[in-house]
Amino acid sequence: MRRAILATCLSLLPALAGAQTLTVATGAPPTSVDPHYYNAAPNFALSMHIFDRLVERDAEVKPYPGLAASWEAIEPTVWEFRLRPGVTWHDGQPFTAEDVAFSIARPPLVPNSPASFSPFVRAIKRTEVIDPLTVRFHTAAPHPLLPVELGSIAIVARHAVEGRGTEDFNAGRAAIGTGPYRITSAVPGDRFELARNPAWFGPAQPWERVTYRVVANDTARVSALLAGDVDVIDQVPSTDLARLRRDSRVSIAEVQGLRLIFIAFDRSRRGNLPQVTDNAGNPLPTNPFDDLRVRRALTIAVNREALVDRVMEGAAAPAGQWMPRGTTTHAPDVPVPAFDPEAARRLLAEAGYPDGFRMTLFTPNDRYPNDARTAQAVAQMWTRIGVRTAVEALPWTSFSVRSSRQEFPLRLAGWGSSTGEAGSFLISVIGTFDRRAQRGAANAARYSNPALDALTDRAATLLKLEDRAAVLQQAIRLATDDVAMVPLFNIANAWATRRGLVHEPRMDERTVAMGTRPAP
Repeated sequence: MRRAILATCLSLLPALAGAQTLTVATGAPPTSVDPHYYNAAPNFALSMHIFDRLVERDAEVKPYPGLAASWEAIEPTVWEFRLRPGVTWHDGQPFTAEDVAFSIARPPLVPNSPASFSPFVRAIKRTEVIDPLTVRFHTAAPHPLLPVELGSIAIVARHAVEGRGTEDFNAGRAAIGTGPYRITSAVPGDRFELARNPAWFGPAQPWERVTYRVVANDTARVSALLAGDVDVIDQVPSTDLARLRRDSRVSIAEVQGLRLIFIAFDRSRRGNLPQVTDNAGNPLPTNPFDDLRVRRALTIAVNREALVDRVMEGAAAPAGQWMPRGTTTHAPDVPVPAFDPEAARRLLAEAGYPDGFRMTLFTPNDRYPNDARTAQAVAQMWTRIGVRTAVEALPWTSFSVRSSRQEFPLRLAGWGSSTGEAGSFLISVIGTFDRRAQRGAANAARYSNPALDALTDRAATLLKLEDRAAVLQQAIRLATDDVAMVPLFNIANAWATRRGLVHEPRMDERTVAMGTRPAP
């Protein structure tokens, strides 16, 4: 419904709007134009301008037809997708089912991907091209979530991409999409220039050109908006929200987000971990995070209410699980862990660390709202129970690469469950890392729990939402009991625009020019 309203408003814009340019300032840098390289929100947001998907998701993460006009399960293990006719690539060539088959096969093959898109196609065992506008996906077992999962897979042009790599997308040679904008220049980490695609099958876009700038510094991003240098900013700093709400020069758009900020323990090593030592600086003989008592001590030593009030200034909600309240698979019987530093000290003593130990928490400093400040606050809380914690903050471009190599003993991270269900976190973030099974693509910590994997696989086969939700909630309880990670809070998403513009906030936090329009 919200998409329909937006489309109607756009269609009524005066012709003059077509000559306008929109400048967007995003706080987190897209690292590549390749839409299959890195499953991260900044990369996904950029790709939404250039590429389309078979199934799209609206601002409330509800699916609707994209390049697929319709779809149905014609057999328990066969999904048939009928493609939208008359769609062309940016270079004028026709879009066909061959492009779809190529795009579905590509994600597992992209080299050096920090977080692969392969979990979203793992259920597909065979792709069958019936005719230029019909494709069938064969799965090993019934897989009702396939249309939702395909909402994460961008469709690329086989003729432009075959035989080329990620660097060819950044150079523009492979960045041929069907989307509302075509890319004219790319400087990853700085800016991307886009031009409107007049042949796009979707609603007419009011912006002839879009400049997508990276402005990582919060103060600089707000200043650029107030000075009129940019039209839209995301990741509005919580410290500025109250002031900007009162400023007549800007408008604020907010929505409860799906992103969890959490801390993951490295479980890739059984022996000593780098930068984890006793109080004298000597390496520990075993990985302390393999002990459930240590993990429980660290999670109950975090005062989540204080983090939300003092660090996030109310722009978040304390979390005991990754799905926020109001989502279909939120487990209502899983509470936010009670803050109990005394119990945490007792657990550490029981685990053989009565005097604690030393460690380093790694965090990005330009990816999530208040990411480095959050890490510092958590480090202080852990230091108070005897686990002396230093913080090392890095730019996202460096942090993401090093994290994927398992260089960190523990890390602050974030994940947005953009499918609206608990399954994506279970498969990608805490599912046992297995390239062949296309599981654990974002599991840099290498947490593993076979019982959790079994529940995840079972949920994926259940046709009824209520049955699937029950199993996913059981998985949430299991992950919580095992302290698979330390959940901190769910972020509330906020954007600011200059006066005269309206922005549609997205639960998946993606910042797209298609969601901004001149005010009526």
